[in-house]
Amino acid sequence: MDLLSVFTHGDAVLITVFLILAGMSVATWAVAVAKLVAWFERARASRRSQAEIAASASALNLSHRMAGRNDPIAAIARAGLSAARSFRGRWDNSQADNQRLKESLMRGIRQELDRQEARVQAGQTLFASVGSLAPFVGLFGTVWGIHAALIGLAGAENVTMNLVAGPLGEALVATAAGLAAAIPAVLFFNLYNRSHRLYSQALEASAHDVHALLMHDPDLGAWVRGDGHHQASAMPSLSAVEA
Repeated sequence: MDLLSVFTHGDAVLITVFLILAGMSVATWAVAVAKLVAWFERARASRRSQAEIAASASALNLSHRMAGRNDPIAAIARAGLSAARSFRGRWDNSQADNQRLKESLMRGIRQELDRQEARVQAGQTLFASVGSLAPFVGLFGTVWGIHAALIGLAGAENVTMNLVAGPLGEALVATAAGLAAAIPAVLFFNLYNRSHRLYSQALEASAHDVHALLMHDPDLGAWVRGDGHHQASAMPSLSAVEA
């Protein structure tokens, strides 16, 4: 059946239903494409940041390697460095001081980790909403269309199949349109949900690596105080070496 007939013969409610479903479908595909592009860019940059963290030997070295990087793993590394800078301990290597430093680093890294995970999961609410609501919006359009068709047939003297098939067909298309909007949304939700779980594991591992690096850096206090420029850890980054 020609879908344009819905807009030429349907009433305002049925047309509104189709416009809502069309908007849901367009939004779903737009967000899905945007997330796919962002996923490829994020995965490539994150692999580089993971390698830079693994190659870092100190806080000074890590700060140099993370300069100019904008991926979530680099943001977590910078959050750890920022937490170290904001720590107001004695830097006397005592057990109490180390415990406070550990808690400060964990708090700063965890907060940034939560922010990055929330950014990565952006769009999932849209997929879940469209996947759950679109079938019911389509069903509402179908019920409304059948109701309008039956009212229209009530005043007809001679009811034929052609007279019944047109209005009822337009109403049933609303259900199909709702499913057409919902099925891709559910598919995208499941696909990206799996990729988010895998990437969340990478974020957790990188956060652990940053925390371990900073906690085991004997020159961390000197770097925070600003007299760590003499350290030999100011090594070139992987990008500079490969260049």
